[in-house]
Amino acid sequence: IRIEQWIDDAVHAGAKILVGGRRNGTSLEPTLLADVPLAARILRDEAFGPVVSITPFDSLDSAFAAVNDSDFGLQTGVFTRDIQTAFRAHRDLEVGGVIIGDVPSYRADQMPYGGMKESGIGREGVRS
Repeated sequence: IRIEQWIDDAVHAGAKILVGGRRNGTSLEPTLLADVPLAARILRDEAFGPVVSITPFDSLDSAFAAVNDSDFGLQTGVFTRDIQTAFRAHRDLEVGGVIIGDVPSYRADQMPYGGMKESGIGREGVRS
C-alpha cells in the first residue's frame, strides 16, 4: 500500500506508468515509471518494492549529482563500457556499493554489504 501510494503521488506530479503499477491483494505488479519528477518520494526515499524509474540526464555530472542528492545511499548500478566512467562512479558516488553492468541488488556473502547516509547502520558480512 505504501509503494502504491508513492507511485500514485509520482503520477499526480507528472510521472507516467509504462508497465504495472496495480496492486493485487498484498502484491504490487513490477512497475516501470518514466518522467518522474526528481522531488518525488519514489525517487527520494528507499522504496524496497518492485519499482524502477527511467530518468534521462544530459550529462554524467548531472546523473551523478542526482544520485548524490539523496539522504540515502545503499547501492547503485552503472551500465557502461567505459572503464574510466566505472572508476569515476566508484570514486564519486556516495553509496555503499557501485555495481558495474548489473542492477544494484547484487550481494555476495564474501563481500561487505551496507549503505551510506540514511541507508542502514553500517556494514554486514566480512569486514571491509
